[in-house]
Amino acid sequence: MEVKIGVQHAPREIVLESNQSSEEIERTVAEALSGKSQLLTLVDEHGRKVLVPADRLAYVEVGEPAPRRVGFGAL
Repeated sequence: MEVKIGVQHAPREIVLESNQSSEEIERTVAEALSGKSQLLTLVDEHGRKVLVPADRLAYVEVGEPAPRRVGFGAL
């Protein structure tokens, strides 16, 4: 899944590809926003953890991964 995370007072968003399901990501975000956890913790497809303070979250967008294009075809 492609996940985009907006962070307050940061000019760029965090974009990562995760092997977690959208339900798992949604549950993790809900726990962080409800105060059960101080950090939003997600794992990318390479096994690296991304930690964002829950009080700094602006938005989280979860979508399907974009297919990778190969070659020089017309866009």
